[in-house]
Amino acid sequence: MRMINLFKSLTEKAKNIVITTHIQPDADGIGSEIALCLALREIGKNAICVNEEPLLERYRYLDPKDCVTSYDEYMKSRQEGQTVDLFIVTDTNSLSRIGNNLQTLVPNAKNLLFIDHHPAPKELAAIHCIDTKMAATGELVGTLIESLGVTFTRDMAYALYTSILIDTSSFRYPTVTGNTHRIIAKLMDTGIEPPEAYNKIYGTKKISYMQMLGVVLASAESTDDGRIAWLSLTEENLNKFNVDTEDTHGLVNYLLILDNIRVACMFRQIGKMVKISFRSAGDIDVGVMAQALGGGGHDHSAATVIEGEINEVIKETVPKLQMMLDDHEEEEQKG
Repeated sequence: MRMINLFKSLTEKAKNIVITTHIQPDADGIGSEIALCLALREIGKNAICVNEEPLLERYRYLDPKDCVTSYDEYMKSRQEGQTVDLFIVTDTNSLSRIGNNLQTLVPNAKNLLFIDHHPAPKELAAIHCIDTKMAATGELVGTLIESLGVTFTRDMAYALYTSILIDTSSFRYPTVTGNTHRIIAKLMDTGIEPPEAYNKIYGTKKISYMQMLGVVLASAESTDDGRIAWLSLTEENLNKFNVDTEDTHGLVNYLLILDNIRVACMFRQIGKMVKISFRSAGDIDVGVMAQALGGGGHDHSAATVIEGEINEVIKETVPKLQMMLDDHEEEEQKG
């Protein structure tokens, strides 16, 4: 109730509203900002989504009303002296993640509001709309839109359905609740067809993708006890099979079906850095593990980036994960 009151208070007194999300946005951030923009326009607000970069072609179908523009285009079309009454950031609670250009707009905005479901300091969460119990930012945005008395349109629903679909790995994560499905039901009532929504966001694949998938899955390894398993993805793999990086994000989820698995990882070489994506099977908090390695995220899905060559990073990282997992299981036994 507190978040709803805060959201309604800030939006009621704002006329010009800018909405953004993090750089290299995923469908949760994009879907959330688009749906929120459409809803605010429904109640007469001058709302626009401004991202650091233009929307990628693969996401344009989520934005049939052209809500999203880039920072450069926004600055070209912005009227002289126009104020920003409310600056909303979706799917992150860190200004450093929205991009250097977007950050320059914040000091001149009358109010700032984060709408997010990622972990945040309690002091920050107290004055923003941050709810880590939500399965996706899209679920939270859907709740906030309803609080405005706005009826979901199909365009809003498509954006939100996709955001929740992506951020729950097709409703497989433990954060999915009855409320998640109640929101989904209302979105589907607008005419959303799940097979179409799934195929559009995940895309139909070329044979080269299947060949790349075979190579990556063949790289699967695990510790002797099977509690930790991992995949390796190199730049050579991506270049050889001409696969979009966006199509690799969910590969780590294949490991969650393994016997005894508790922590699944994917190591991906990006230049001189290695990105490690973590997934949890059960009650293991991979967000804490990622934080210990310089990253962060949710308890079931997290990531970090480490400098080095992929094979060396794997050799250094897996033993650390084993130690953290051993410590967790010792605490379980004591409890």
